[in-house]
Amino acid sequence: MQSARRDAFHDWQRIQRCLAVLALALFVVPCVFSSPADSAPEVIFNAANVGPRAIEPLTQRSILRDYRFGWVNLAQAFESNSIDALNGLFAGTANTWLNDAVNSQIRIGLTSRYLNQHHKLDAVFYAPEGDLIELHDTAEYDYQILDGSKTIHSEHTLVHYVVLMTPGADRWVIRQLQSVPQF
Repeated sequence: MQSARRDAFHDWQRIQRCLAVLALALFVVPCVFSSPADSAPEVIFNAANVGPRAIEPLTQRSILRDYRFGWVNLAQAFESNSIDALNGLFAGTANTWLNDAVNSQIRIGLTSRYLNQHHKLDAVFYAPEGDLIELHDTAEYDYQILDGSKTIHSEHTLVHYVVLMTPGADRWVIRQLQSVPQF
C-alpha cells in the first residue's frame, strides 16, 4: 500500500513537472519565434466628426477590424514578396499599386518591412447610402528595406494617407490608399 502511494505521488510530481514545462513552452516559444513584424498595428479610430451621416457602432468595429487586417496583410505581402497575403482586402487603385510595388520588389530582389505601426484613423465622409467611407490616416511606423537578411535602409516615418473603403460581401475593402503631404 505504501509503495502504491509512493508511486502515485511520484507520478503526480512527474505530471506537474510536465505541465510546468508545457506551460513554459507555450509562453516562451511564441516569444522566441515572433518578431516585431508579427505584432498587429495599433489603430485608433475617430468617427466623431464624420458626415453627412453617423457610423453605426457595428460598422465602426468592422471598418477598424478590416483596416487593421489590411495593414497586417500589406506588411506580410511586402515582407514575403507575395501578393497572396493581400486576401482580397484591397481593390481598385490600392490593389493595383500594391501588386505593382510587390512585383517591383521581386524584380530587384529586395524585401521591405513595416514595423511598430501606429495609425490614427479619422472618418471624414460617410456616404448617405453607406456604400463609401473616406478616412484620413496619420500613420507612423518604422520602414526597412532588406537585401536578403541585411537591412540596407531603415527609417522612422510619419505618412498621411487618404483612404477610401467600400463594403464587400463580408468585409470592408480598401479601394484607395494614397499618401498625401498633409490633410
